[in-house]
Amino acid sequence: MANPLREMSVIMQGLVAVAIVVVLVVVGVYVPVSPVAQERDAVEQAARRRAQLTQQVAQLQVYKQRYSELKSQMDALSKQLDTLKTIVPEEKEADEFIRLIQGAASASNVQVRRLTAAAVVPRDYYFEMPFEVQADGPYFNMLDFYARLGRLSRIINVGDLNFSEPSKIKYPIRPGTTVSAVFTATTFFTKPGEVGAGPAKPAGKP
Repeated sequence: MANPLREMSVIMQGLVAVAIVVVLVVVGVYVPVSPVAQERDAVEQAARRRAQLTQQVAQLQVYKQRYSELKSQMDALSKQLDTLKTIVPEEKEADEFIRLIQGAASASNVQVRRLTAAAVVPRDYYFEMPFEVQADGPYFNMLDFYARLGRLSRIINVGDLNFSEPSKIKYPIRPGTTVSAVFTATTFFTKPGEVGAGPAKPAGKP
């Protein structure tokens, strides 16, 4: 049997060979079971997966930036909370409060004669802890004493202020004392606990 290819010209044989190659390539690319088609599908899936991951990374970058902003806000709020706990502590800290009063009095050269704890007063979100204070000293020293109380880290309100002349004081006073005062110093705390009146707190020498 004669071979038809041998009867063709060289040019026609070349064209047939090219056509066969094209058919093989097409079959290899588009037939699902072919290795080339499987590899092409794998490449396309990898490309789609990469596009999805890229999109997810872009979304996470936004959350990462937002997380940094939220963390900075949380740090600032934490510092504010620490400051507020110093101004209005959770516990009564009565001893620390008395030390603050005594420290301000000593710095102003004022003599604190008496510190008497009164009943704690509950409010909606905090508790008032009042003390009746008796102190004496030179007039301008007393003014400095009250100014120092207003600058303390813990909130202290001064009220019910009554002055009397040193001549009416029944105990010895230091030279230069011109004013004797009895007032209520009130501080605050937030944590519920024992809210009854505490014992009298003597301060100074009578």
